Amino acid sequence: MTQADSSGEVLILTGMSGAGRSTAANALEDQGWYVVDNLPPQMLKPFIELASLPEHGLNRVACVVDVRGGQFFEYAREAILDLGNRVGVTVVFLDSSDDVLVRRFEQVRRPHPLQADGTILNGIHKERDLMRPIRERADVVIDSTDLNVHQLTNTVGERFSGEGSPGIALTVLSFGYKYGLPSDADMVWDMRFLRNPYWSPELKDRTGLDKEVQEFVLDGDLADTFIDSQLQALRAVLTGYGEENKRFATLAIGCTGGRHRSVSTAETVGKLLEEWPDVRVSVKHRDVGRE
Repeated sequence: MTQADSSGEVLILTGMSGAGRSTAANALEDQGWYVVDNLPPQMLKPFIELASLPEHGLNRVACVVDVRGGQFFEYAREAILDLGNRVGVTVVFLDSSDDVLVRRFEQVRRPHPLQADGTILNGIHKERDLMRPIRERADVVIDSTDLNVHQLTNTVGERFSGEGSPGIALTVLSFGYKYGLPSDADMVWDMRFLRNPYWSPELKDRTGLDKEVQEFVLDGDLADTFIDSQLQALRAVLTGYGEENKRFATLAIGCTGGRHRSVSTAETVGKLLEEWPDVRVSVKHRDVGRE
């Protein structure tokens, strides 16, 4: 465990088995968080009360809670839902698609903790049903479906390195609709109404990271009008999030394949948002490398 010396914050780190809790916990330690793993659910509330006392100096604390079956799970779920209503406590939920979770358990040749005499998928379905109230309440959902260990480490590190900073941490994420909506999106912009560089021989094999593609996609009043109006709406949404103490949000921007229009828009919007006070923005591209 590592002790930090920044402002007082508490994370409750939980989620689906196999979705990367241990990796996320290690990433938090690397960022200077005091991480407590395998904390018994009965000790969650008392520990957070203790960590909240200024004289103990536990300024950035992350509690990893492994919510499994029986009475332990029921206690943990009640405690997380209750603690999640407190100012200064952030509930972080690690998730992944069922097929990826199955593959991860098969790779390590371990059973799912809730499968009993059934299959791995049976255990995942049971856990997902039990975890649904926590996932719905979570302040931050991190989907590790398409992330390897290093990418998940970077995602957690980037998200929580500035935890003590004021304002809202906003992730602008480009994606392709053909690969599915990001499960952790709070807001979605659909850019499929814009001209598609895919049909231009000169631009087809490039991405929205190229200046020429951005100019092709965003040229004209249509794109300007859309982005201006959406930014006005976004400003109102982020103001509301701030009043509700929601300090993390994901704006997902999509097009068909996630290579051209969504990437161009995300890059442009990210630059504009850097000038907004009390907003810490990071731009990510989920599907830009897919064929």
